[in-house]
Amino acid sequence: MYPAVLIVDDESTIIDSLEGILSDDGFEVMHAYNGYEALKKIEAESPDIVLLDIWMPGMDGIDTLKEIKKMSPNLPVVMITGHGSIESAVDATKSGAFDFLEKPLSIDKVMVTISNALNFRKLEEENIYLRKKAIEKNSITGTSPAVQKLYGEIMTASPSDASILITGENGTGKEMVARTIHQFSTRPEEPFIIINCAAIPEKNIDSELFGHEKGAFDKATSKNKGKFELASGGTLFLDEIGDMNINTQAKILRALESKTFQRIGGGRTLHMDVRLIASTNKNLEIEIEKGNFRQDLFFRLNVIPINVPSLRDRKEDIPLLVDTFFAKMAMQSSDPKKSLSQESLVLLDQYPWQGNVRELKNLVERLSIMVEGQVIGMDDLPQPYNPEFTSEQSSKQAVERRRLFNMDDLDQAKKRFEQEYIRRKVDQDKGDLKATAKRIGTSVHYIKKKISKS
Repeated sequence: MYPAVLIVDDESTIIDSLEGILSDDGFEVMHAYNGYEALKKIEAESPDIVLLDIWMPGMDGIDTLKEIKKMSPNLPVVMITGHGSIESAVDATKSGAFDFLEKPLSIDKVMVTISNALNFRKLEEENIYLRKKAIEKNSITGTSPAVQKLYGEIMTASPSDASILITGENGTGKEMVARTIHQFSTRPEEPFIIINCAAIPEKNIDSELFGHEKGAFDKATSKNKGKFELASGGTLFLDEIGDMNINTQAKILRALESKTFQRIGGGRTLHMDVRLIASTNKNLEIEIEKGNFRQDLFFRLNVIPINVPSLRDRKEDIPLLVDTFFAKMAMQSSDPKKSLSQESLVLLDQYPWQGNVRELKNLVERLSIMVEGQVIGMDDLPQPYNPEFTSEQSSKQAVERRRLFNMDDLDQAKKRFEQEYIRRKVDQDKGDLKATAKRIGTSVHYIKKKISKS
């Protein structure tokens, strides 16, 4: 499908000339003789690009451009002027024009400008799509009041460049919140750089943060940019900052206050332009009292505090989270999506979830892989999620699995698996062979035959 071009000019000779050239090149061409007509055409026909004359009677090109941008912000508009007015070109650019062309028109310049504008629009659309996917991937799943409150805090904090301190237990999704803030910030196209303060050895963290010059220390065989430099223009996420040593805390504070830093072994002062987000699972005020965390750094980071609720505070989200995780597993494996029985969901609602959403996700992945049936019942839930799941059941299943995987004959293994599968289904249906036959799509006779051999 060829791109559609709308030509807006009060001179019919210009329209006729451009229509002929563009039509010969395969473009779908439409025209309008004034701004009002152009706005109606855009609404009805949705062109891919607009060539718009600046000087027209009635609504001029600049006013028309402003209205177009209100209607279709991503529609590229190229202005045409016959007066060579720099002031008009500047006004057009400020109002959102992609470029401008001067009369008499150069056909080569027209074609190159149209091509550039369409390519730019394609890149914009791709960026919007990728950003939308990133937001979907990192969004917090849930409809509970606790999650709705969190959404509100994220949306309020995101457009600001103020530092943010995200608190919450392990497994609640603090990194996900940080990524969402970045996507809704004024810097979504810029880098999002993570440094895990708990995972980097104390001796290496200065180099990780600020970088180093070649020869700065024994193993510095080349220049290395630090995270502050790599995150320039974007967001630096200091994950688990409560585990950072006190000396590095002082250096970070100095960098934040001066907005400058130096690589290790370097004399050049580098200017810093990053949005800083930090997270911790610790109570930093208690850590301050213990002397483990600097109070001045805490105040610098805690400009906007955001607390991520535990799963215990949003248990009404468990069914939706379970369904989401099963859907992801099905997509990865190309198998039908599994689900939990209502009784299983009741058990999960009663569980305290010390590991929060991460623990729930791990459980769903485990069940998706280990349980054969499509509907996972309460008997399939292991301890501690199902208090009635006995060690005898667990050891019996383990013995059966070992016996199955120790078989060297594939046909024998298939037969043994089928017998165990059917027996488990009959147990789940409390011995109702008719119900089991209906559920797994076979006959009562076939089930009896298989059970008798096991």
